[in-house]
Amino acid sequence: MNTTLDLTVGPLQYWWPRAQTMAFYADVAESPARTVVLGEVVCSRRNEFKTEDWLAIGRELVAAGKQVVLATQALVMSEAELRTLRRVAEQGEFAVEAGDVSALRVLAGLHAAGQAQPFTLGPHINIYSREALEEHAVLGAATWVPPLELALDAVSRINPPATPVAGAAGPLRTEVFGFGRMPLALSARCFTARHHRLNKDECDFRCRDDADGLLLRTTEGEPFLVLNGIQTQSAALHCLVGQGAALRAAGASAVRLSPCSDGFARVLALFDAVLNHGAPAAAAQAELATLGPPGRRVDGFARRRPGMAAVEA
Repeated sequence: MNTTLDLTVGPLQYWWPRAQTMAFYADVAESPARTVVLGEVVCSRRNEFKTEDWLAIGRELVAAGKQVVLATQALVMSEAELRTLRRVAEQGEFAVEAGDVSALRVLAGLHAAGQAQPFTLGPHINIYSREALEEHAVLGAATWVPPLELALDAVSRINPPATPVAGAAGPLRTEVFGFGRMPLALSARCFTARHHRLNKDECDFRCRDDADGLLLRTTEGEPFLVLNGIQTQSAALHCLVGQGAALRAAGASAVRLSPCSDGFARVLALFDAVLNHGAPAAAAQAELATLGPPGRRVDGFARRRPGMAAVEA
Protein backbone atom coordinates (compact mmCIF):
# COMPACT_ATOMS: atom_id res chain seq x y z
CA MET A 1 0.00 0.00 0.00
CA ASN A 2 1.21 3.48 -0.89
CA THR A 3 2.28 5.17 2.36
CA THR A 4 1.93 8.71 0.98
CA LEU A 5 -1.19 10.51 2.11
CA ASP A 6 -2.28 12.90 -0.62
CA LEU A 7 -3.57 16.28 0.51
CA THR A 8 -6.87 17.59 -0.84
CA VAL A 9 -8.03 21.17 -0.49
CA GLY A 10 -11.74 20.90 0.20
CA PRO A 11 -14.35 23.27 -1.21
CA LEU A 12 -14.43 26.80 0.14
CA GLN A 13 -17.25 26.88 2.71
CA TYR A 14 -17.34 30.67 3.14
CA TRP A 15 -18.02 33.64 0.90
CA TRP A 16 -14.84 35.64 0.43
CA PRO A 17 -14.36 38.65 -1.84
CA ARG A 18 -13.35 37.77 -5.37
CA ALA A 19 -9.79 39.09 -5.05
CA GLN A 20 -9.24 37.12 -1.84
CA THR A 21 -10.58 33.96 -3.42
CA MET A 22 -8.36 34.30 -6.48
CA ALA A 23 -5.30 34.97 -4.31
CA PHE A 24 -6.13 31.94 -2.18
CA TYR A 25 -6.17 29.58 -5.15
CA ALA A 26 -2.98 31.13 -6.53
CA ASP A 27 -1.33 30.11 -3.24
CA VAL A 28 -2.89 26.65 -3.44
CA ALA A 29 -1.35 26.22 -6.89
CA GLU A 30 2.08 26.47 -5.23
CA SER A 31 1.23 24.18 -2.31
CA PRO A 32 1.87 20.44 -1.74
CA ALA A 33 -1.83 19.69 -2.23
CA ARG A 34 -2.51 17.12 -4.94
CA THR A 35 -6.24 17.70 -5.45
CA VAL A 36 -8.42 20.81 -5.19
CA VAL A 37 -12.21 20.72 -4.87
CA LEU A 38 -13.88 23.83 -6.31
CA GLY A 39 -17.38 25.26 -6.32
CA GLU A 40 -20.10 26.83 -4.20
CA VAL A 41 -21.35 24.15 -1.84
CA VAL A 42 -23.37 26.14 0.72
CA CYS A 43 -25.63 28.85 -0.74
CA SER A 44 -26.57 29.65 -4.34
CA ARG A 45 -27.03 33.33 -3.45
CA ARG A 46 -23.24 33.50 -3.23
CA ASN A 47 -23.10 33.91 -6.97
CA GLU A 48 -20.07 36.11 -7.60
CA PHE A 49 -18.37 33.01 -9.07
CA LYS A 50 -20.35 31.33 -11.83
CA THR A 51 -19.71 27.80 -13.11
CA GLU A 52 -17.54 29.26 -15.89
CA ASP A 53 -15.41 31.07 -13.29
CA TRP A 54 -14.80 27.86 -11.36
CA LEU A 55 -13.88 26.13 -14.61
CA ALA A 56 -11.35 28.86 -15.37
CA ILE A 57 -9.76 28.50 -11.91
CA GLY A 58 -9.72 24.74 -12.41
CA ARG A 59 -7.80 25.07 -15.66
CA GLU A 60 -5.19 27.25 -13.99
CA LEU A 61 -4.78 24.71 -11.20
CA VAL A 62 -4.42 21.87 -13.70
CA ALA A 63 -1.72 23.87 -15.45
CA ALA A 64 0.02 24.01 -12.06
CA GLY A 65 -0.10 20.21 -11.80
CA LYS A 66 -3.16 19.79 -9.59
CA GLN A 67 -6.10 17.44 -9.98
CA VAL A 68 -9.39 19.33 -9.90
CA VAL A 69 -12.85 18.24 -8.81
CA LEU A 70 -16.01 20.37 -9.08
CA ALA A 71 -18.42 20.05 -6.17
CA THR A 72 -22.18 20.47 -6.14
CA GLN A 73 -24.25 22.02 -3.36
CA ALA A 74 -24.92 19.93 -0.29
CA LEU A 75 -28.57 21.08 -0.14
CA VAL A 76 -30.50 21.68 -3.35
CA MET A 77 -33.79 23.52 -2.77
CA SER A 78 -34.87 25.10 -6.07
CA GLU A 79 -35.11 24.48 -9.78
CA ALA A 80 -32.40 27.09 -10.38
CA GLU A 81 -30.05 25.21 -8.06
CA LEU A 82 -30.89 21.98 -9.85
CA ARG A 83 -30.01 23.59 -13.19
CA THR A 84 -26.64 24.65 -11.79
CA LEU A 85 -26.10 21.13 -10.50
CA ARG A 86 -26.77 19.74 -13.98
CA ARG A 87 -24.35 22.24 -15.57
CA VAL A 88 -21.63 21.14 -13.17
CA ALA A 89 -22.36 17.46 -13.72
CA GLU A 90 -22.48 17.77 -17.51
CA GLN A 91 -19.42 20.00 -18.05
CA GLY A 92 -17.23 16.96 -18.76
CA GLU A 93 -13.91 18.71 -18.19
CA PHE A 94 -13.42 17.78 -14.54
CA ALA A 95 -14.59 15.04 -12.23
CA VAL A 96 -17.46 15.97 -9.90
CA GLU A 97 -18.16 15.54 -6.20
CA ALA A 98 -21.78 14.70 -5.41
CA GLY A 99 -22.91 16.94 -2.58
CA ASP A 100 -26.25 15.20 -2.12
CA VAL A 101 -28.39 12.43 -3.62
CA SER A 102 -29.88 14.70 -6.29
CA ALA A 103 -26.38 15.12 -7.72
CA LEU A 104 -25.81 11.41 -7.26
CA ARG A 105 -28.82 10.62 -9.43
CA VAL A 106 -27.70 12.97 -12.22
CA LEU A 107 -24.10 11.72 -12.15
CA ALA A 108 -25.11 8.05 -12.08
CA GLY A 109 -27.24 8.57 -15.18
CA LEU A 110 -24.45 10.35 -17.02
CA HIS A 111 -21.92 7.71 -16.01
CA ALA A 112 -24.20 4.91 -17.19
CA ALA A 113 -24.45 6.67 -20.55
CA GLY A 114 -20.67 7.03 -20.74
CA GLN A 115 -20.93 10.82 -20.47
CA ALA A 116 -19.24 11.45 -17.10
CA GLN A 117 -16.01 10.65 -15.31
CA PRO A 118 -16.05 8.55 -12.13
CA PHE A 119 -17.20 10.82 -9.31
CA THR A 120 -16.63 11.46 -5.61
CA LEU A 121 -19.15 10.68 -2.88
CA GLY A 122 -19.18 13.78 -0.68
CA PRO A 123 -19.29 13.70 3.13
CA HIS A 124 -22.98 14.63 3.34
CA ILE A 125 -24.08 11.43 1.59
CA ASN A 126 -25.01 9.03 4.38
CA ILE A 127 -22.93 5.90 3.86
CA TYR A 128 -22.42 3.88 7.03
CA SER A 129 -21.88 0.30 5.82
CA ARG A 130 -19.89 -1.63 3.23
CA GLU A 131 -23.12 -2.71 1.55
CA ALA A 132 -24.20 0.91 1.08
CA LEU A 133 -20.78 1.84 -0.26
CA GLU A 134 -20.90 -1.03 -2.74
CA GLU A 135 -24.28 0.17 -4.00
CA HIS A 136 -22.91 3.66 -4.57
CA ALA A 137 -19.71 2.37 -6.19
CA VAL A 138 -21.78 0.59 -8.83
CA LEU A 139 -23.27 3.95 -9.82
CA GLY A 140 -19.86 5.26 -10.86
CA ALA A 141 -18.07 6.41 -7.71
CA ALA A 142 -14.28 6.38 -7.54
CA THR A 143 -13.65 8.20 -4.23
CA TRP A 144 -15.49 8.16 -0.90
CA VAL A 145 -15.35 10.95 1.68
CA PRO A 146 -16.84 9.36 4.83
CA PRO A 147 -19.28 11.26 7.02
CA LEU A 148 -17.30 13.25 9.55
CA GLU A 149 -18.66 11.45 12.60
CA LEU A 150 -17.36 8.05 11.47
CA ALA A 151 -14.43 6.80 13.53
CA LEU A 152 -11.35 5.70 11.62
CA ASP A 153 -11.78 2.10 12.73
CA ALA A 154 -15.32 2.16 11.30
CA VAL A 155 -13.96 3.58 8.03
CA SER A 156 -11.51 0.69 7.86
CA ARG A 157 -14.34 -1.84 8.15
CA ILE A 158 -16.49 -0.20 5.49
CA ASN A 159 -13.69 0.13 2.92
CA PRO A 160 -10.82 -2.05 4.21
CA PRO A 161 -7.35 -1.38 2.77
CA ALA A 162 -6.83 -5.10 2.15
CA THR A 163 -10.19 -5.63 0.39
CA PRO A 164 -11.44 -2.26 -0.84
CA VAL A 165 -14.78 -1.87 -2.56
CA ALA A 166 -14.54 -2.04 -6.34
CA GLY A 167 -15.20 1.42 -7.77
CA ALA A 168 -15.70 2.72 -11.27
CA ALA A 169 -11.98 3.34 -11.70
CA GLY A 170 -10.60 0.44 -9.66
CA PRO A 171 -10.46 0.12 -5.86
CA LEU A 172 -12.53 2.87 -4.25
CA ARG A 173 -10.31 5.55 -2.69
CA THR A 174 -11.02 6.78 0.84
CA GLU A 175 -10.47 10.48 1.56
CA VAL A 176 -10.85 11.51 5.20
CA PHE A 177 -11.75 15.02 6.40
CA GLY A 178 -8.66 15.98 8.37
CA PHE A 179 -8.69 19.70 9.14
CA GLY A 180 -11.15 22.51 9.62
CA ARG A 181 -14.41 23.49 11.20
CA MET A 182 -16.73 20.57 10.72
CA PRO A 183 -19.80 21.15 8.53
CA LEU A 184 -22.47 19.66 10.80
CA ALA A 185 -25.86 20.56 9.33
CA LEU A 186 -27.69 22.48 6.62
CA SER A 187 -31.08 24.14 6.75
CA ALA A 188 -33.50 25.87 4.39
CA ARG A 189 -33.20 28.85 6.75
CA CYS A 190 -30.25 31.22 6.73
CA PHE A 191 -29.14 31.54 10.32
CA THR A 192 -26.67 34.32 9.54
CA ALA A 193 -29.50 36.44 8.12
CA ARG A 194 -31.70 35.58 11.08
CA HIS A 195 -28.94 36.63 13.48
CA HIS A 196 -28.94 40.05 11.82
CA ARG A 197 -32.78 40.18 11.85
CA LEU A 198 -32.97 39.91 8.07
CA ASN A 199 -35.01 37.72 5.75
CA LYS A 200 -33.13 35.05 3.84
CA ASP A 201 -34.00 36.60 0.45
CA GLU A 202 -32.96 40.06 1.70
CA CYS A 203 -29.87 39.00 3.62
CA ASP A 204 -27.59 41.83 2.45
CA PHE A 205 -25.03 39.02 2.00
CA ARG A 206 -23.97 39.49 5.62
CA CYS A 207 -22.02 36.21 5.61
CA ARG A 208 -19.33 38.14 3.73
CA ASP A 209 -18.54 39.90 7.01
CA ASP A 210 -17.33 36.65 8.60
CA ALA A 211 -14.37 35.15 6.75
CA ASP A 212 -14.50 31.99 8.86
CA GLY A 213 -18.15 32.04 9.92
CA LEU A 214 -19.97 33.71 12.80
CA LEU A 215 -19.00 32.27 16.19
CA LEU A 216 -21.70 31.44 18.72
CA ARG A 217 -21.03 31.02 22.42
CA THR A 218 -22.91 29.33 25.22
CA THR A 219 -24.43 31.34 28.07
CA GLU A 220 -21.20 30.57 29.95
CA GLY A 221 -19.19 32.21 27.18
CA GLU A 222 -17.73 29.01 25.73
CA PRO A 223 -17.35 28.68 21.92
CA PHE A 224 -20.13 26.37 20.73
CA LEU A 225 -21.06 26.55 17.03
CA VAL A 226 -20.36 28.66 13.95
CA LEU A 227 -23.04 30.06 11.65
CA ASN A 228 -22.20 30.12 7.96
CA GLY A 229 -25.36 31.07 6.10
CA ILE A 230 -27.58 27.99 5.92
CA GLN A 231 -24.74 25.85 7.26
CA THR A 232 -23.93 25.14 10.90
CA GLN A 233 -20.32 24.28 11.74
CA SER A 234 -18.39 23.26 14.82
CA ALA A 235 -16.59 26.02 16.70
CA ALA A 236 -13.65 23.70 17.30
CA LEU A 237 -11.33 22.64 14.48
CA HIS A 238 -11.12 18.98 13.59
CA CYS A 239 -7.40 18.19 13.25
CA LEU A 240 -5.90 14.80 12.36
CA VAL A 241 -2.30 15.86 11.79
CA GLY A 242 -1.17 13.43 14.50
CA GLN A 243 -3.25 10.51 13.20
CA GLY A 244 -1.07 9.43 10.28
CA ALA A 245 -0.75 5.80 11.39
CA ALA A 246 -4.48 5.52 12.09
CA LEU A 247 -5.33 7.09 8.74
CA ARG A 248 -3.17 4.60 6.89
CA ALA A 249 -4.58 1.70 8.91
CA ALA A 250 -8.07 2.89 7.93
CA GLY A 251 -7.14 2.69 4.25
CA ALA A 252 -7.16 6.44 3.63
CA SER A 253 -5.22 7.53 0.58
CA ALA A 254 -5.98 11.24 0.97
CA VAL A 255 -6.71 13.77 3.72
CA ARG A 256 -9.05 16.71 3.13
CA LEU A 257 -8.19 20.12 4.55
CA SER A 258 -10.97 22.71 4.64
CA PRO A 259 -9.90 26.27 3.69
CA CYS A 260 -9.59 28.99 6.32
CA SER A 261 -8.81 32.66 5.83
CA ASP A 262 -5.50 32.84 7.70
CA GLY A 263 -2.39 30.70 7.44
CA PHE A 264 -3.82 27.97 5.23
CA ALA A 265 -0.68 27.64 3.12
CA ARG A 266 1.23 26.87 6.31
CA VAL A 267 -1.47 24.40 7.38
CA LEU A 268 -0.92 22.49 4.14
CA ALA A 269 2.84 22.55 4.60
CA LEU A 270 2.61 21.25 8.19
CA PHE A 271 0.28 18.39 7.27
CA ASP A 272 2.58 17.38 4.42
CA ALA A 273 5.66 17.57 6.66
CA VAL A 274 4.12 15.41 9.40
CA LEU A 275 2.10 12.91 7.38
CA ASN A 276 4.58 12.36 4.55
CA HIS A 277 8.03 13.45 5.75
CA GLY A 278 8.25 12.37 9.37
CA ALA A 279 8.16 15.78 11.07
CA PRO A 280 7.07 15.65 14.74
CA ALA A 281 3.31 15.95 15.18
CA ALA A 282 3.55 17.71 18.56
CA ALA A 283 5.45 20.67 17.12
CA ALA A 284 2.99 20.89 14.24
CA GLN A 285 0.04 20.83 16.65
CA ALA A 286 1.58 23.68 18.61
CA GLU A 287 2.03 25.79 15.49
CA LEU A 288 -1.43 24.92 14.13
CA ALA A 289 -2.89 26.31 17.35
CA THR A 290 -1.60 29.72 16.26
CA LEU A 291 -2.95 29.48 12.69
CA GLY A 292 -6.34 29.58 11.09
CA PRO A 293 -9.55 30.42 12.94
CA PRO A 294 -9.30 30.50 16.74
CA GLY A 295 -10.61 27.43 18.50
CA ARG A 296 -9.62 24.21 20.17
CA ARG A 297 -8.16 21.42 18.05
CA VAL A 298 -10.29 18.28 18.37
CA ASP A 299 -10.22 14.76 16.91
CA GLY A 300 -12.79 12.91 19.00
CA PHE A 301 -14.85 11.53 16.13
CA ALA A 302 -11.79 9.86 14.62
CA ARG A 303 -11.10 8.08 17.94
CA ARG A 304 -14.71 6.98 18.62
CA ARG A 305 -15.09 9.74 21.19
CA PRO A 306 -17.38 12.79 21.35
CA GLY A 307 -16.47 15.10 18.50
CA MET A 308 -15.47 17.87 20.91
CA ALA A 309 -12.80 15.73 22.57
CA ALA A 310 -9.53 17.64 22.43
CA VAL A 311 -6.56 16.37 20.47
CA GLU A 312 -4.43 14.17 22.70
CA ALA A 313 -0.78 15.16 23.06
